[in-house]
Amino acid sequence: MDVILLERIEKLGTIGDVVSVKDGFARNFLLPNKKALRANEANRKVFEANRDRIEAENAERRKSAEGEAKTIDGSQITLIRQASNTGHLYGSVAVRDIVEALVEDGHKVAKSQVVLEKPIKDIGLYEVKVALHPEVAVTVKVNVARSPEEAELQEQGIDVMEAMFEKDEAGFTEERDPNLEAGEIEAEPTDEETTETSEA
Repeated sequence: MDVILLERIEKLGTIGDVVSVKDGFARNFLLPNKKALRANEANRKVFEANRDRIEAENAERRKSAEGEAKTIDGSQITLIRQASNTGHLYGSVAVRDIVEALVEDGHKVAKSQVVLEKPIKDIGLYEVKVALHPEVAVTVKVNVARSPEEAELQEQGIDVMEAMFEKDEAGFTEERDPNLEAGEIEAEPTDEETTETSEA
């Protein structure tokens, strides 16, 4: 289906461009969200008659998005979540969680503006794109950790999981008799046994 774009759409075009898109994309997204018009003679005339107003409204929206971008760009949110010892979350961080955290921080962000390619499933630092306007996008840092202390370490650039495994390996491990059953405690050597080994 050919459509006339009413705003800039990433990877498609800018205001006034006539582009060919899949019918489903046009019917389910572009047309109901008033981002495009069907490309026919009547709509072309309507668009040309209103072009200045459409471009002026777009410039106005872009200007307010740029103002908001200054406050959001580079900001960081911390999300404390439960996770396994391997750092895998018992659930995932989705767009809704990021929007709620940003709104709590005093930013005006809609769910449709957060671009998260797939839900976050592990602890760590993530950069998430927020498209405030088709021509204005900013990056927000999302720090997913199991505790505020862990979040602080991640902020300093420490890989929490790596540090945890190093600590485990450095731990003291006692030598054990491989013939013992699980949970069985090694018997203390008697005086006779110690003298025998010292004589031998």
